[in-house]
Amino acid sequence: MAVATNDRLGLYLSIPFCRSKCTYCNFASGVYPAGEHTRYVDRVTDDLKGAGAWAAKMGVDLPRTVDTVYLGGGTPSLLAPELIAQLFAAMRATFDFEADAEITVECAPGQVADETLKALVQAGVNRVSLGVQSFIDREAQVSGRLHSRSIVLDDLRRLRAGGIKNLNVDLIAGLAGQTFESWDESLSVLIDSGVSHASVYMLEVDEDSRLGREMLKGGGRYHAELVPSDDAIARMYEVAIDRLAQAGLQQYEISNFARRGFRSRHNLRYWERRPYLGLGLDASSALKASGALSGEEDQLGSYVLRSTTTDDLEAYRAGPQPAETAWLSPERQHEEAWFLGLRLNAGVKLAALRREFGRGAVAHAVETVAKLADVGLLMTDGKTVRLTAKGRLLSNDVFQEFLGVADERRVSEEVGV
Repeated sequence: MAVATNDRLGLYLSIPFCRSKCTYCNFASGVYPAGEHTRYVDRVTDDLKGAGAWAAKMGVDLPRTVDTVYLGGGTPSLLAPELIAQLFAAMRATFDFEADAEITVECAPGQVADETLKALVQAGVNRVSLGVQSFIDREAQVSGRLHSRSIVLDDLRRLRAGGIKNLNVDLIAGLAGQTFESWDESLSVLIDSGVSHASVYMLEVDEDSRLGREMLKGGGRYHAELVPSDDAIARMYEVAIDRLAQAGLQQYEISNFARRGFRSRHNLRYWERRPYLGLGLDASSALKASGALSGEEDQLGSYVLRSTTTDDLEAYRAGPQPAETAWLSPERQHEEAWFLGLRLNAGVKLAALRREFGRGAVAHAVETVAKLADVGLLMTDGKTVRLTAKGRLLSNDVFQEFLGVADERRVSEEVGV
């Protein structure tokens, strides 16, 4: 295994199986027979075993020590207990887990059997994220969710009784039929549940979900006509920020809120541009170049490889597939430092960027900062740059302004993962 740094690694495993496909979902996931699970887990296990060889081939550092693990999807809790055990045994055989590693598994309410919960605890899982989306039963059902409020609250009780007390609940602002009153009720139930973390997303409208496609063409399926307006969704989001803060769940990223000491360490590594390895369907990785390519250490040592696996389940199951890869130059990384760092309420530290990328590169970006500050999307004290409240609502527009502040070099090649 290529190891040349003191960095810690994050592992992401994609488990794309669902019991039903939600109308708003734009992830590479779906409903498949349980018989497919074993073949899929065997493929992911093979990828884990081959991770070191792949890293060496690509010329990237793959730290051996892991401090965060995240199983997402999909619904990882649908896997049989023996498959959960198989995945974690393969991870621990390949990597060294820190004693206090944060190990998260996404679960769907009502889909965590007692034997599954036991298997998660035995595997070392210490954090669970529940895809609730709404505590209003009708809203959940219209969206394709299979749970009720009472099921969610019972799952929270069972998880805590089983020893998993670091719990996240997802909510979506903008579901079909949602009103300000029902949104306020969902927030109240979340707060009263005492969870340590919450994620609040504004409904995305794009061609990658059934609901999004229906809304874009002006249709009426999936109750598309009942989706709140953009202005209403933005107001719901603002209400959530205020209510959660009053309850001790402080916003630390555009969509994430936590009690003190319970920020998602795995997700933070994405926004802070720290190394992670993604395995499974449509999984992404970001790893630093080791300089092993053609011996060009000085030229490539500061580059980062981004790699994304296929989103075709049949192709993935068939065996190693070429991944989409791109080498990110320091200039491109500088752009990412802005639009990833600005997601965090802590903002972007100018001194740190100057140390990493040079004063000249940052000076150009600061011109963009000044322009966006003039229209109320960013604020700065000359040391730190942050999104304003308005900027968070228009964050995608803000981030777009930082694309092109530096030249970009991409070198793509096909690899097997």
